[in-house]
Amino acid sequence: MNAQDDVHDEGGRRLDQIRLTGLSATGYHGVFAHERREGQTFVADVVVHLDTRRAAAGDDLAHTVDYGELAQLVVAVLGGEPVDLVETVAERIAATVLARPHVQAVDVAVHKPQAPITVPFGDVVVAIRRDRTKLPAAEPYRPPTGQVRRGDGRHPVTADQPGARSAPPLAEPPAPTPEPAQPVPVATAQAAPPVPARVSVADALSGGVPTTDAGRRAHDAGPDGAGAVLVGPAPTGAVPTGVMPAVPAGPAAEAWSAAHAEPYSYDGPPTELMAPVVDVERTAPTSPAPEAARTELMAPVTDVVEGELVLDAFDEPPAHPVRAVLALGANLGPAQDTLRQAVADLAATPGLEVVAVSPLARTAAVGPEQPDYLNAVVLTRTTLAPRELLRAVQAVELRHGRERREHWGPRTLDIDVVVHGETLGVTDDLELPHPRAHQRAFVLQPWAQVDPEAVLPGLGGGPVALLAATAPDRDGVRWMALDWLTAPVPAANAEPDGAGEAHHP
Repeated sequence: MNAQDDVHDEGGRRLDQIRLTGLSATGYHGVFAHERREGQTFVADVVVHLDTRRAAAGDDLAHTVDYGELAQLVVAVLGGEPVDLVETVAERIAATVLARPHVQAVDVAVHKPQAPITVPFGDVVVAIRRDRTKLPAAEPYRPPTGQVRRGDGRHPVTADQPGARSAPPLAEPPAPTPEPAQPVPVATAQAAPPVPARVSVADALSGGVPTTDAGRRAHDAGPDGAGAVLVGPAPTGAVPTGVMPAVPAGPAAEAWSAAHAEPYSYDGPPTELMAPVVDVERTAPTSPAPEAARTELMAPVTDVVEGELVLDAFDEPPAHPVRAVLALGANLGPAQDTLRQAVADLAATPGLEVVAVSPLARTAAVGPEQPDYLNAVVLTRTTLAPRELLRAVQAVELRHGRERREHWGPRTLDIDVVVHGETLGVTDDLELPHPRAHQRAFVLQPWAQVDPEAVLPGLGGGPVALLAATAPDRDGVRWMALDWLTAPVPAANAEPDGAGEAHHP
């Protein structure tokens, strides 16, 4: 380990390293047509910088990096979506590694030993370092749609990979199937502590919602005043049901059903459901068809097949209330009244408790010409799962006429889930923390006002007050009003008076 390779923490202590070298895959990256057509070998070396002491002290994988999973993800990037530049491949790998919560920095070297160079050469290497201050210029790798997680819950398994079970043909009984491994959660999440105080809708509208540092301390306290709360593991499978085709009549039906209790695949012509056929040579003409010959609903399938809906950590409710941060915005109609009513609607949502409300900020809009936005941040605690919370706030948006017709267009009400406990994750419909919260002053400045010691977790996170002071759109925040829940703000619905930075989180 060379000194120039070291990364230090905020206290000047050298971070530990996990090295993955020689990861290779056939990729189709390059600017030439033959590179996209024929492919070539790409090799990656990855050095992960993190503090491994907590993991070692507790002998707990949850506090370090699963390098087996990480190696699979790096190889997936190398052999994944083709791009022109090796630089882009390196950035994607760095983003994928930095998405792990314990990683502080990452070194990535991508080798292209078969590069189309017309002179003798040994190798081509693009090497980068990315950390929490110099973020990658790419998005983390996401498994493609239809890929499901099975087995140990950490490594995706699809039908064409080792470990994926293929169903037996219709004509032959299936081989004995081993008991499935106990599922491990797709993603683990540490929940933030709940707060003891309750706030009613009346409090929210009468100004009783705390906006001081006391409210922030209550927001961070646990049910007994201290201690962190851990969210339990998420389920990793779904239980589908289906319809079995017509089966033979008589005693053979029972034997056939017992032998085919597992799901199967059938490659022949389509089979239609039909009435049972009665053997006229063995059954009297007046005998009814045996009950076993009828088409029946099959027993629930206990395994996951490709294409099914698979639950993830975002569907798992926390074991105890956790903090959640919501960002509100509006610029159509009586925006201040809409935001006040939205706070009341949120406080009336089952499983969601309003803890504190920030000052009201007026911020410049971007995109089509439109009025300035009014923005606020609401601190809550909740027993809802992340995806349940998303649906709840979307229901409040719809109640106030929200329509998604134009990107960055004017809105009657916009509510974003910024933080849900310490949950970190990315899905097609939700990303936590909000991926652009660390860059948006119209979120950060009101948040810092109501909770000066708040910390945004995840990639690009940090102390909210510091992020607010350096946000690119900080000059777009025109003013903030403290008592907006109880008194009208005269200039709240003013028309735009100049261009500003993006307000949309």
